[in-house]
Order: sequence, then C-alpha cells, then structure tokens
Amino acid sequence: PEECAVFHCRRCWTVLGDSLQLCGQEPPELSVLICFKVTSDVVWEDSLLVGLEGALLGCTYYLLSCRSCGSAVGFILNSSGSDLAYLRDLFCFFKNSIICYFLKNQMIIEASKVNFPDVTLKE
Repeated sequence: PEECAVFHCRRCWTVLGDSLQLCGQEPPELSVLICFKVTSDVVWEDSLLVGLEGALLGCTYYLLSCRSCGSAVGFILNSSGSDLAYLRDLFCFFKNSIICYFLKNQMIIEASKVNFPDVTLKE
C-alpha cells in the first residue's frame, strides 16, 4: 500500500480503477496497465473489434470507455495468439489515457511515467 494510486480518466478525471487491482504493466509494445477489476464508470459494448495493426494485429477485443466522457481508455482482449493469451478477459488501460493519483504523497503523475512494482502474468 506504500504506492497506492487511483487511476483517473485523463480527459474528465473520472475514477476508473486503482493500483490494488493492478496485476501487470506489460507487454511494453502495448503500453498498458492490466487490472483484475475496474469501477462501474468503465463501460464496454458487446461488439468485438479486430486489431488491424501493431501489437493487437489479428486479435479481437472489446473497447473500454469512460462512462462520463466517452473517451477510449483501454480494452478487454477476447482472442489472440499465444503470445498475448495471458491478457484475455483482463482490463487493460492505455497508459496514455489515464492519470495516476498517488494517495500517500497526493501527487498526480501520467501513467506512462509511472513504474509500479513488477508483476508478471506470464509466470
């Protein structure tokens, strides 16, 4: 709990989750924070999207949005190759879409500049 943080939507500051539910921040090419749970202000539609480029090429996923402002904040991976299989059904926040508020020192830091303790889901 020394480094407890709350994750906010970068656009409207709605609370989306917290570091107590954080289970990873990998792989680097995706630039995501991976969580077990999120708040009810994170929503997704039933329609699947297909990755057409980059690390999600050929994967299907649900886009996560902020309920308050509608901004895309991440995804839930539905199907993928074996290299990303460990991410399926987890909440992946785009680091560039969220801001972290650290409770202990009351600091606000961009998620892309934060290094949380290492957690490896592959193992």
